[in-house]
Order: sequence, then structure tokens, then C-alpha cells
Amino acid sequence: MADWEIRPASAADLEAVAELRAQVMRPDLERLGRYDEHRVRQRLRDGFVPAHTWVIEVDGTFAGCVALRPAQDAHWLEHFYLDPALQGRGIGSAVLGTLLERHDRDDAPIRLNVLRGSPALRLYERHGFRVESEDPVDVFMVREPVPAAG
Repeated sequence: MADWEIRPASAADLEAVAELRAQVMRPDLERLGRYDEHRVRQRLRDGFVPAHTWVIEVDGTFAGCVALRPAQDAHWLEHFYLDPALQGRGIGSAVLGTLLERHDRDDAPIRLNVLRGSPALRLYERHGFRVESEDPVDVFMVREPVPAAG
């Protein structure tokens, strides 16, 4: 696996993240008949909060992002995108595992939604997320905090 790290996002990361989102989500959105070249980027721009977002760098280069937004009764895992050229190498799993481990001590569930049919669904299931509900486009998942061994 390549060397990776996460760093806090800044406003300067917005356009790189918006472009990556469009690239990563395009196949699933097209499959679902919902791809809109402008909307896919604008939804990210409208919801981008650097304070809750980390940039993933691989070998010192921008490779993706992930956000964990606090909400009233849970945290929402959002905007988890990794450059397609780097997918399948264990980086996404390592990033997700690190993030979950950091937030288990918050003793709050983590929720997310993923597009129906997305390969990311398997990644989330491997990390303890379970399907809570589904609609024609999205699968909503939740993961309860895992107490620290001790």
C-alpha cells in the first residue's frame, strides 16, 4: 500500500474535491440516470465544510477526501472520495478504519448514505455499518460505536 496521510481541509481544497467527486460518482450516477455535470459539483460546493473535512494525500499528493459532520444524535460520514487510480489498494479501508477508531470514543453512531449498487457498500459493511433503510437512489447505513478494548 502507498504511503498515505490525512490533513485538515481548507477552503483552497474545494475545487479539487468537487472535481474528484464528479469523477468518482459519475459511473454510479449515470447507472441510476441521475448524473448532472453541474449538480454533482455544486452539491459538494454547497455542503463543503473544511472544519469537518480531511484531505487524503498519497505520497504527498492530493488523492481524496472524507468528512465527518457532527449532528444531534450521530456523526455523518460524507464526501468520502478516493482517486479511482488508487482504489482497491487498501487505502480507503485504512483511512476509514483510522477515522472510525478516532471517533468511537465519542460514543455516537456514525451514519452515511451511499448510492444503490455502489461498490463502496461492501467497504462500509466490512467496517461494521449495517443497512438502516433504502430508497430508489440511496442506501442509508449506521455503525454503532465500538468500545475500546481494555
